[in-house]
Amino acid sequence: MINVAVLGSTGSIGTQTLDVIATEPERFRVASLSAHGSVEAVAAQAAAVRPDVVVLTDASRSGELAGLLPVGVDLEVGPEALEAAAAVADVVINGVVGFAGLGVTLATLNAGKRLGLANKESLIAGGPVVQRARATPGAELVPVDSAHCAIHQCLRANDIPERLARVVLTASGGPFRGRSIEDLADVTVEEALAHPTWSMGPKITIDSSTLMNKWLEVIEANELFGVGYDHIDVVVHPQSIVHSMAEFSDGTTMAQVSMPDMRLPIGYALAYPDRLGTAFGGMDWTQAVTLDFEPPDRHTFRCLDLAYAAGRLGETAPAWLSAANEVVVEAFLSGGLRWTQIAELTDEALGQWDGTLADSVDAVLHADRQARQVTDRIIARRR
Repeated sequence: MINVAVLGSTGSIGTQTLDVIATEPERFRVASLSAHGSVEAVAAQAAAVRPDVVVLTDASRSGELAGLLPVGVDLEVGPEALEAAAAVADVVINGVVGFAGLGVTLATLNAGKRLGLANKESLIAGGPVVQRARATPGAELVPVDSAHCAIHQCLRANDIPERLARVVLTASGGPFRGRSIEDLADVTVEEALAHPTWSMGPKITIDSSTLMNKWLEVIEANELFGVGYDHIDVVVHPQSIVHSMAEFSDGTTMAQVSMPDMRLPIGYALAYPDRLGTAFGGMDWTQAVTLDFEPPDRHTFRCLDLAYAAGRLGETAPAWLSAANEVVVEAFLSGGLRWTQIAELTDEALGQWDGTLADSVDAVLHADRQARQVTDRIIARRR
């Protein structure tokens, strides 16, 4: 029996992880859950799966949750308790939103456990310190997103790393594919949240609308697979069936293909190096399938060049970019900015990166704080 910590359990990744676990109850057991402030939702989950521990990071609502949990389920409170929730599991699914997931990532890897990483910000922001944690004996990092899960699977077919020539990440194009920057001047939050393919949380859905999500995945691919930025490409693939590709030195391209279903990469991380016995996203190859590919519009979706720039700067520049983007997206979601200002203001914030080296967790935390303060000031001036 594999004990699983589902952190960020009330979000999109968390709820789908519980769906996957429910299909193979003889194989997986939920050992811990966590939520920020969704008291009723996490209480209902705890009643259904009976974990050992539930963590609520919003301490102000702990009294409310304590009265709802089943007998025998321990309650831990505060962001620092996420690490305790990870400690009781064999596999940790990190679905915590944003930079807050870094502590879970480091605690899991430093404990020599398998990490199913859906929280891309912690790897992007803390890349150098996460890489050191990955060297811990027993530690495994398996990506829980469609693109990097695809690359991870493609690379299992090749055991000579120097034969990898190029990684090609596919992007759906989001809800605004094909529209000009001028046409997008007055789009609403509701329009930006209407993704044509994937059902995700609000932050990542807005990142998909600007394509920042895919551009951050360029940095993530560099960290996960050690591929240089000159060998990582992005193409728009609106059907979201080819989830990414790996090209090798002899011209062979390998791709992972399935219908869009996040339960597939979640199940892959849970079962690795085995696979689930339950199919998610299976294709019906007896039916006609059209696969379209096109280059991204770098003029309209400027975040691509920001990610490449931050990645090449290295050190804490990706942490700075990630933090600035979080702040700007939150301002857009709250109605304080136009959609077209997301890339503009994130670019301005990146331009004020202070050059801090990523030589410790404290350095990364410092860069995150500084970037948020800088970005808040930039937004205040533009409102």
